[in-house]
Amino acid sequence: MIEVRVNGIFLTQSQASGIILKEKEGNRTLPIVIGEYEAQSIALALEDLKPPRPITHDLTVNLLESIGVTIESVIISELKENTYYAIIRIQKDMETMEIDARPSDAIALAVRLGTNIFVNETVMDQAAYIPEDKETDDKNYLFKSATDNLEELKEQLKNAVDNEEYEKAAKIRDQIKKLESGS
Repeated sequence: MIEVRVNGIFLTQSQASGIILKEKEGNRTLPIVIGEYEAQSIALALEDLKPPRPITHDLTVNLLESIGVTIESVIISELKENTYYAIIRIQKDMETMEIDARPSDAIALAVRLGTNIFVNETVMDQAAYIPEDKETDDKNYLFKSATDNLEELKEQLKNAVDNEEYEKAAKIRDQIKKLESGS
């Protein structure tokens, strides 16, 4: 199993929503086309935005927590005929169970709870790729992970200071502070 994180949400040329999972210990990324509602739900959770009333994934988390069920992990387990399959591994009273799920729903729950997301090695071998041009790849995102943005900004800050571009460095520093404070 390969641990991944949500790297961003994208829109395809045919206007379908998708999610990019990236290896935590590597460069491969795995794109998965998902529904628009699920993409919005994942983006809300990643941005830590709470709608005034719970949406379906929030409700599911509330139900699980109220009956003492924890989500141990989410696994993107298979790719068959261009369809991804996922398993939500849950635990209650020291018993572990595996629940079949769509990857989009499983990921929407995982990002709300900070649960680890894994991809089966076979699935990564079948469908993952290593982006060739980072700048071109980044332009396709509707939503980009704040963690990646923060890392990029820190690199830009270092370069600006090294090149003695202090006004630029100050602006980048302010962006970093804003991201780190969550405002």
